Amino acid sequence: MQIKLLATDLDGTLLSSGKPVSEKNIAAAQAAAKAGTIVTIATGRMYRAALPVAEALGLDVPIITYNGALIKSTSGKIYYQKFMDEEICRQVTDFCAQRGWYLQTYSGEELYYSDYNEFSRRYEHSQKVSGESIGYEKLREHVSDMYKMLIITDSPDVTQDWMAELKAEFGESITLTQSAPDFIEIISPGVSKASALAKLADIMGFDMQETMAIGDANNDLPLLKAAGFSVAMGNAADNIKAVTDAVTGNCVDDGWAQAVYKYILNK
Repeated sequence: MQIKLLATDLDGTLLSSGKPVSEKNIAAAQAAAKAGTIVTIATGRMYRAALPVAEALGLDVPIITYNGALIKSTSGKIYYQKFMDEEICRQVTDFCAQRGWYLQTYSGEELYYSDYNEFSRRYEHSQKVSGESIGYEKLREHVSDMYKMLIITDSPDVTQDWMAELKAEFGESITLTQSAPDFIEIISPGVSKASALAKLADIMGFDMQETMAIGDANNDLPLLKAAGFSVAMGNAADNIKAVTDAVTGNCVDDGWAQAVYKYILNK
């Protein structure tokens, strides 16, 4: 079956750490588009952090951002958006404040920090965005149009402990996911890259069997499981590779382009 919609993760998949999209990946994306496949990004990043990457591909396409909470094209058309409950956002903020956990939030297209520190600096450098440090009290006031909240920890072990605390406190009122070992990403119930891909396929009139997904991290798992055909990056963990239909090369070796040529263009 022809692949009509390709959804790709960014970091560790289409992008090597801190680097722009490679020329080989750009060429592969444009070749896929020329062959009739819509190439979309599916990322945990905020829209304004994902937009330059989409623009680098030279394609005006809908992009899935905030782990599925917003689908918006490079030209600005909104296909779908799902905001978090405002009271839940305040409760999560208080929960973090009581424990001194670093928290950053995404209200509208604005990025806010509980405090500005090494986590913030590293995040800004990797995402090529800037935010504002406003403290926990002001974070409680900026809860409208909230796409996502993000806690950053010191280590993967701490991450798992804190996620357990959040699950015990908030249960099904939030969804937790990870795009990195030290990230705890909080979004609305039912929101995921997978649900966003299904919505986008429906909008465009495609069957899910006509979709393909490429990824490398735990927050890509629902997307990879939902797509008609799935590919794990060579640098992905074994649990990611175990659920996909195929495994391609490493990100640093343009494994993304390899997958496009092999599974979409049949070359």
